[in-house]
Amino acid sequence: MTLTRIHNLSISLDGFATGEGQRADAPMGHAGNRLHEWMFATRFGAPIVGAAGGSDGTDDAIARQHEPGIGAEIMGAGKFGPPGWQDDADWKGWWGPHPPFHTPTFVLTHRPRPPIEMAGGTTFHFLDASPAEALDVAREAAGDRDVRIGGGPTVARDFIAAGLVDHVHLVQVPIVLGRGVRLWDGLEALEADYEVEAVSTPSGVTHLTFTRSG
Repeated sequence: MTLTRIHNLSISLDGFATGEGQRADAPMGHAGNRLHEWMFATRFGAPIVGAAGGSDGTDDAIARQHEPGIGAEIMGAGKFGPPGWQDDADWKGWWGPHPPFHTPTFVLTHRPRPPIEMAGGTTFHFLDASPAEALDVAREAAGDRDVRIGGGPTVARDFIAAGLVDHVHLVQVPIVLGRGVRLWDGLEALEADYEVEAVSTPSGVTHLTFTRSG
């Protein structure tokens, strides 16, 4: 059965998964890269920021689970671009001509536009749809592979709250942001529906894995 998965979603100690003040030169707002430094230090994450090398070990092994078996991705408007990108007909996402998704990628927005086909197998589709409706479309595109909910935190929270996510991998980073967009709001007693595993690593982060019970 096709699963719905979240991977490598980093949150601060106070539950924020992105900072305040997102703009074109600050995709994560005032948080900068602090939520993702753990990942950029790994062999998996170093190429994302144009670096070579990176560490092996637990962080790298867990981060790599982001890729296998994914046939489609769903993301929110805030992950695709800064506020106002819908008014820029030339905006094609943060990632340049070779986005890292390599699958049909569905962007949730109240202002859809025609699909954008990019190099490497990524095609961005723009949907004005509920979580359940978007997941139906993504599952059809994914075939017998899984659907990844790529974030940001609002989209992740909405899909989790709707009971649509089978596997959630969060990375708790030992920083306090104080402001931004929180993941946990409205998800009271989430743990009752999942088996929860926590793994701390030498980098200082804790990997929290929620796997749907049964």
